[in-house]
Amino acid sequence: MKVGLFFGSFNPIHVGHMVIANHMLAFTDLDKIWFVVSPHNPLKQKQTLLHERQRLQMVTLAIGDNNKMKASNIEFKLPQPSYTINTLTYLKEKYPNNDFVLIMGSDNLDSFPKWKNYDEILKEYELYVYPRPGFKENKFSDHKKVKIINAPLMELSSTVIRNAVKEKKDIRYFLPSAVWEYLKEMHFYEK
Repeated sequence: MKVGLFFGSFNPIHVGHMVIANHMLAFTDLDKIWFVVSPHNPLKQKQTLLHERQRLQMVTLAIGDNNKMKASNIEFKLPQPSYTINTLTYLKEKYPNNDFVLIMGSDNLDSFPKWKNYDEILKEYELYVYPRPGFKENKFSDHKKVKIINAPLMELSSTVIRNAVKEKKDIRYFLPSAVWEYLKEMHFYEK
């Protein structure tokens, strides 16, 4: 089985994430997508994050009953900060029959050399890269393990959503409806 690993803080998950995941399932050879909720991305500030369990809950709500998608808390059990290479090594041992593919935005491809053991990742795993605003090809664009996927360009970000909530803007259609309801009920990002 070919599983796409969509790593992220998902703080919060939004329709842009869901469109990309849906596109990857519909238009590539992936059988499933696992949303890997990162407790702490070493390249991001931790203080802006909701608790990992709340972010996992929002991913679970976003997925609903789609059995081709899964919310994964695998990184909650691993040492922090979360390094992709460690997670991949763990998953390969735990699920030896799965072929894992990394799903990432083209902005991450630009910062890829900053990742721990990025050369090992490229040696062992395929990267399915979707476009982000301002993407320009770089030295990895033509790599045999990198596939640039012609997915919709999503200009929505979790930062925009958090700021809009703080400013009391109505952004209900930026989020899966169950996530919007949960976010309102819990008063996330309001302060």
